[in-house]
Amino acid sequence: MAQSERAEKTITVQELIKERVKEAAVLYEKHAKNLESDHFGEFVAIAHDGRIIIGKNDIEVLKKAIKDFGSGRFAFRRIGFRTMGKWRYLLGR
Repeated sequence: MAQSERAEKTITVQELIKERVKEAAVLYEKHAKNLESDHFGEFVAIAHDGRIIIGKNDIEVLKKAIKDFGSGRFAFRRIGFRTMGKWRYLLGR
């Protein structure tokens, strides 16, 4: 494979972050948006297959999600809140 072909297939960190943000938004809309009325402000971890973990303590939810779903194999967010502020910072906006 020529060097130029490899360069075309290389993904930047910013592109990877954007992709993960989109995936997380889709998972939230599909599996957790309906939880907003009963669980507003709580934390949710959403596996790619739709399994969810809900709790009031972010660290406890994260630990359980890592144990049950595997590290980096889930979306995490606070129910009813947008998360773009931190991502924008990471993307340099």
